[in-house]
Amino acid sequence: MQTSLTLDFLLFNFFLLLLVLIVYLMVSLDVVDFRISDQVVDPDLNVEAHVYVAELENEFYSGGGSVSKGKDTEIQRLKDSGGWIEILDANRNVIRHVGDKQDAFTQYSEADLYDGLENRSDQEYYYSITPLSIEGAVAYVLLKIPRDLVSVRINDNQLITNLKHPLSFYIMIGIGLVLLLIFVYSYWVARRIKKPLSILSSGLTQMIQGNYSTRMSISAEREFVQIGETFNYMADVIENTSAEKRYAEESKQRLIVDLSHDLKTPITSIQGYAQALVEGRGEDKDRQQRYLGYIYNKSVQVARMIQNMLELLKVDSPDFRMHIQRREIGEFVREIMADTYGEIEQKQFVLHVLVPDQVIYARYDPELLSRVIQNLITNALSYNPIGTELRVELIPLHTHVVIEVADNGVGIPQELWSTIFDPFVRGDEARTATGGTGLGLSIARRNTEKMGGRLILSRRGRETTVFSIEIPN
Repeated sequence: MQTSLTLDFLLFNFFLLLLVLIVYLMVSLDVVDFRISDQVVDPDLNVEAHVYVAELENEFYSGGGSVSKGKDTEIQRLKDSGGWIEILDANRNVIRHVGDKQDAFTQYSEADLYDGLENRSDQEYYYSITPLSIEGAVAYVLLKIPRDLVSVRINDNQLITNLKHPLSFYIMIGIGLVLLLIFVYSYWVARRIKKPLSILSSGLTQMIQGNYSTRMSISAEREFVQIGETFNYMADVIENTSAEKRYAEESKQRLIVDLSHDLKTPITSIQGYAQALVEGRGEDKDRQQRYLGYIYNKSVQVARMIQNMLELLKVDSPDFRMHIQRREIGEFVREIMADTYGEIEQKQFVLHVLVPDQVIYARYDPELLSRVIQNLITNALSYNPIGTELRVELIPLHTHVVIEVADNGVGIPQELWSTIFDPFVRGDEARTATGGTGLGLSIARRNTEKMGGRLILSRRGRETTVFSIEIPN
């Protein structure tokens, strides 16, 4: 912007100089007879030294001497005015004088004479000099008159009368052209600045009105282009944030609806069996025991669902503190598998644990990672039949480590892969009493992302479901 305005200003100065040149040429072409008027002298006194030469030659004694007491009008008038005449030889020495000499000069240098002949207003005497020949020798007549008796001025009216038009005509033309240049320059610069500002103003207005998909393209100075790019980036952020907020609100509403639905079924069952017991319909011991078992199992399901909901919300809470450090992970995975081995054995799964013998480090929170692995194993145990093979493997890589939890069970339908990590989504699309809460995979992904990792779903060969936990090392 600064460079552009500087170039514009230099261009403005160029056109301004061009206008001055045009006006000068117009004045020059309009001059009929350009000359400076003659010198005017006041008062009526002969101030030219050559006027006195003839009289001096008649007055001098032959061979030199003093000047006679003539009654000549010019010399007498000069004497009466207080002026005098000095006769200088070739070396500028004063050899004679006529009248009362008022200064002490007896010899002059060239600089003295040049300085006096300038006849400035601040000089004490007016100077005039002319050559004189005395008996064949070179001499000079130097005339001196008190400066206050001589007034010198230059009459410049001749310049105006010799122009075809008055000087004011050219002044008005010059002013008009300069004003026109200023107007054109201001309009040009303002238009260059106004155009990108109008685009920015329009974009901001649309953003205020809620049109967050607004983008702008500006072809102007670098500063305006940067503002446009910053605006587009800001619009991207706002649009993404708005979409995420809208999605979060929708998820929140869906979460509440799903939770209400999932809680309603077991609570209704609990109420029904409890009511049967209260009304005495469970007369024999076996039926009472069966009703109490239903009530217990449904209450456990409700408690688990509420616990999972609290855990899901806890991770997203700003008060939740993680303890992520670089720790050894091989032995950690072995301990988790040892804790869950009883459940795996009860479901009669075939377990394969593959953990390298060398020490492997990764950055993780033990509580969060433990919950991720346990949820994935619980998910496999809940939806697969007896005899399913379950593989848990730790794979060290250059920038991260991978923990794979895979099985060769029934698998997850392909159409559910995009939403399988959302709350209350189950692999069988059914909300039956045999299924889980539908929160396990959602909690697993949230915990993994909180640790700076990723949870990925895939399938490989015989293994229909492969969950890969990637965490940095």
